[in-house]
Amino acid sequence: MAKIESFERFYREYEEWFERNPDIYRAELELIRSVLPEGDGIEIGVGTGRFAAPLGIKVGVEPSDAMAEIAKRRGVEILKGNAESLPVPDSSFDFAVMVTTVCFVDDVLRSFREAFRILKKGGIFIVGFVDKDSFLGRRYQKKKNSSRFYKDATFYSTAEIVEFLKKAGFSGILVRQTLIEKDGKLLPVLKDGSGEGSFVVVKGVKKH
Repeated sequence: MAKIESFERFYREYEEWFERNPDIYRAELELIRSVLPEGDGIEIGVGTGRFAAPLGIKVGVEPSDAMAEIAKRRGVEILKGNAESLPVPDSSFDFAVMVTTVCFVDDVLRSFREAFRILKKGGIFIVGFVDKDSFLGRRYQKKKNSSRFYKDATFYSTAEIVEFLKKAGFSGILVRQTLIEKDGKLLPVLKDGSGEGSFVVVKGVKKH
């Protein structure tokens, strides 16, 4: 069962986070945009459409009705469902995006295999997440039990996400990062690789 209770109850607080942290939000958007291909895409765990709408992604899968309603108002077509069982036919999309969702799914490998299934040959899967070993990842884990949203989350390292992608069948792995910590501040610098940035995107290709 997707961990949606907090998002159903506190969707307003979720929205307010983006209003309070525009620089972090903008950096995350730009990092995803830097690896986003052209074509028809879908966001898995679209939430309120905060990423799908500005990135031009027209379709999203979302289990939370409260979040989905806001995404609809942002122009996103919503498919009710969860990451482990996508209500989408095989080979339907050119790319799929999963942003800050991986820490809330029950079965990461199964959800990645579902993403593989719904992509066309040559399709791209992009996973954006807070690296558990990063400055921000350590902060979130420290405060996890007192957080409305992250108390049920499982954080992953970049290496773990890459391994899940490979097991799901993806290859041609590309890793990029942003929100580089310096003197207690997070800089919106975009860099290849991982290990410095708190927010990481990993891109995999469905080559067969």
